[in-house]
Formats: sequence, C-alpha cells, structure tokens
Amino acid sequence: MQCTQLTRLIKGWYLHVKEETMAPARMMQFIDAHIQECDVCRDDMNLTLEIEKISEFILPESKIPKASRAQKKAEAKEISPAEEGDNKADQNEATPPSS
Repeated sequence: MQCTQLTRLIKGWYLHVKEETMAPARMMQFIDAHIQECDVCRDDMNLTLEIEKISEFILPESKIPKASRAQKKAEAKEISPAEEGDNKADQNEATPPSS
C-alpha cells in the first residue's frame, strides 16, 4: 500500500470496527470512497489485492461479494456422491447394528 493516508485511515477505522462502533461493511465503503478520490491509490497496482485481503478479514461470509464466494467454493475440493456413499458404508461397518 503506497498511500500513507489510506493506511492511517484503515487503522483508525479498524479500531472502530473492533469496538463495534462501525460496521465492517461501512469501513469497506469508506476505503472504496478514498480510493476513488486519491491519485496515489488509483495508481497503486497492488492495492486491489491488499483491499481484497482486508475485506476477507473484516467482512463476515454473508457480506463478501457473491462473485468472490462463488470463486472460493469452486476452488474448494468437492466430494462426489460416490465418495460420500463410501464414507457412509465405512461408518456403518464400524458401528454394530442396534437390537
């Protein structure tokens, strides 16, 4: 992050979020507003990645943009129905039937 003003603002806003006097989504709105107005931030090529990391840390799962959540779910390992059935069969063998 090249903008020292944004760094200072984020630290202050985060303290408000920790104290629960500011909503995390509101903090992200303030960050976006600053970036749109600041020449240093607009020229910083790595800023979007850093802001993405901050939003993942700050925002609860339900507030993360749907596109980001969908991408993460696609990256996660999926269990096929066949594998799921194998796990259930293993569990049934380990547990004796109740009489």
